Amino acid sequence: MKHFKSLLFIGVLAVALCGCGRGGMAVKAGNYSDFNILKKNLPDDERLKFTEKLKCGWNLGNTFDATDDSGNADPAGLESAWVGIKTSEDMIKAVHKAGFETLRLPVSWHNHVSGDDYTIDKAWLDRVQEVVDYAINDGMYVILNIHHDEQEFFPSSDRMDSSRKYVSSIWSQIAERFKSYNEHLIFETLNEPRLVGSPNEWNLNMGAKECLDSVRCINELNQLAVDTIRKTGNNNADRYIMAPGYCASPDGALDGNFVLPDDPADHMIVSVHSYAPYEFALKPDSEEGTTDAFSHSKSSDTAPVKDVAEKLYVKFISKGIPVVVGEYGSVERNGNTEARVDHAGYFNAKYRSCGIPCCWWDNYISSGNGERFGIFDRKELTFNAPEILEAIIKYSNAK
Repeated sequence: MKHFKSLLFIGVLAVALCGCGRGGMAVKAGNYSDFNILKKNLPDDERLKFTEKLKCGWNLGNTFDATDDSGNADPAGLESAWVGIKTSEDMIKAVHKAGFETLRLPVSWHNHVSGDDYTIDKAWLDRVQEVVDYAINDGMYVILNIHHDEQEFFPSSDRMDSSRKYVSSIWSQIAERFKSYNEHLIFETLNEPRLVGSPNEWNLNMGAKECLDSVRCINELNQLAVDTIRKTGNNNADRYIMAPGYCASPDGALDGNFVLPDDPADHMIVSVHSYAPYEFALKPDSEEGTTDAFSHSKSSDTAPVKDVAEKLYVKFISKGIPVVVGEYGSVERNGNTEARVDHAGYFNAKYRSCGIPCCWWDNYISSGNGERFGIFDRKELTFNAPEILEAIIKYSNAK
């Protein structure tokens, strides 16, 4: 996710837990049957049993991934550049207590390095580790990645020399720092690798030579990251690692040219982001075709969610290869809480029925282009959209 980027259930919805009226609807008791969703048969595979433990996740978005930091030298200032608040241990505990088992921690590194060898600033790495520890010590799983560094790991043949150097350097330092951590820490090789600035930046057009070249470069960079991590040994020898396809889109992972890294530990996870249906979940208000409506009873609304989840199941899950949706969610539009509750419930129920855990993108505050994903008030340590929280927790744990 970029800082600048951009249930009526079966029966009747229950009365709100904390109010009524528009935005005051809560989740109806039940399970997959609320949406007429049948749970898929899952292979008896230890990799899928591991991702089952992740249940549902929450992104500490627009925080350690901030890039326009205005020259701040203090890590505490850097992490609050976009959200105006420093991450606290109580904050992470509140997220965990609410039911989230996984914290995805997006981190930008390029503006915290020095020298030709990309040495990471010690204070920055120390602070990242401190927040990782908040979650690990509270029993959560953590997904740690390389986030808004797209210009450094630019996936095109003419820039691969510098991209290889950057990826290997950053991951060798991160891996070395965290090599003693147990399986609760997961590494994610890259975030949304893509041809920034190209007409195909967000569109995987395999008829374009630059896209085919980019996919092959992403495969190579993913492999390099895995090799670099594994070389550091200790618990990194078999730590679970997530790897995305082109721009982390479902299309990127489903394309036949995408190849998961060869991993001696066989502990790879496919990383996917999905903001579907796009017109409801992510499309900027300023563009035509946006909608504030979503209903699980309309096939035109659910198809973009259902179709992708089932394709990921067929290609990966059915073969014992785990998938994690590292980002999903929906923006607030005109107080459309009921639609967002319906969407969050259906999205989680569908993906969970396919054996795929999901991590909500939370950017806390509205950004200039209307990215209103935040459901957790980091100052008050309360959820400002408890109905959406209820849907996420309930349907990500549905059996």
